[in-house]
Amino acid sequence: MAGKLSCEVVTAERVVFRGEVDMVIAPGAEGQMGILPRHVSLLAALQEGELLLRGAGAAQEDISIAIGGGFIEVLQNRVVVLADSAERAEEIDIERAEAARKRALEDLKSYKGKPDLAAVEAALRRSQARLKVARRRRPSRGGAERAGGGPD
Repeated sequence: MAGKLSCEVVTAERVVFRGEVDMVIAPGAEGQMGILPRHVSLLAALQEGELLLRGAGAAQEDISIAIGGGFIEVLQNRVVVLADSAERAEEIDIERAEAARKRALEDLKSYKGKPDLAAVEAALRRSQARLKVARRRRPSRGGAERAGGGPD
């Protein structure tokens, strides 16, 4: 296990992933962070975004998970992600995610000094992360890399 990390991604409802990985790339509150074997101990906040598990499982595949914030703990080649929400690409309904992105954009455009700007921005980041993860797994039809426009 010298070249692997033991990784677990959990929410309050379920275990989303449990297994060995080569690397974890997480959306830290201060920016992207990469975790490799023998990483220094760490406890950090995560923001909404894509959690990427490189070289996961026996198939050595990359697994992309949309998370809605949370925390990451790294201790002795073990990574635990405690996510507020987490969805694998195959679990994401692209139409619902696109509708949520459009709602968040409209809420942001019509923002008039309400105290919930951070919640609106978080909803937008969450919907964009869900779309990015879903499209990574299932590219849109017609050869276009992204459907619906807008940043991921």
